[in-house]
Amino acid sequence: MTLLIAGLVLFLGIHTLPMLPATRAGLVSKLGENGYKGLYTLVSFAGFGLIIYGYGLARFDGPPIVYDPPFWLRHVTMLLMVPVFVFLVAAYVPSRIKKTLKHPMLVAVKLWAFAHLLANGDLASVLLFGGFLAWAVADRISVKRRGPGAGQVAAAAGDPGKYSDVVVILIGLALYGLFVWKLHAWLIGVPVG
Repeated sequence: MTLLIAGLVLFLGIHTLPMLPATRAGLVSKLGENGYKGLYTLVSFAGFGLIIYGYGLARFDGPPIVYDPPFWLRHVTMLLMVPVFVFLVAAYVPSRIKKTLKHPMLVAVKLWAFAHLLANGDLASVLLFGGFLAWAVADRISVKRRGPGAGQVAAAAGDPGKYSDVVVILIGLALYGLFVWKLHAWLIGVPVG
């Protein structure tokens, strides 16, 4: 469990820097933009690796159960995961969905974490998904406080049009289908269903 917690502290901690503009600016002035980005990337990868390894170890050891969700909540989780994939794609593709949500990646992370908390009540899962949910909520509040455009990727000029929404939805649904079919079991080690 210690490795999972260390990974969460590193990964979510470094991802908290954009919420602290003065701290970020101080690091950029000391390290330079490229040095800051290099540090950010290195700490992110280290944290992510520890999260994966630590969560795997915790699951293998059989972490304590915090709560025992009813089986039917797994179906709710699967339903909530459909828009998660659409919103993840929307974060990278200009679309009306992206324009409407403003921060589709944060919406996807919040929904992903909440959905997984519904179906997983062991301590490792509560730490993992609860940590990501708390970070995403804090980041969204921070983005609102920092003002318009904060934390947003620059939008393409003009109206992206309805066809870009169709593309985003189709790609998101295809990714969802792949995860349900094989990728979740292959990548995470837990079959869906």
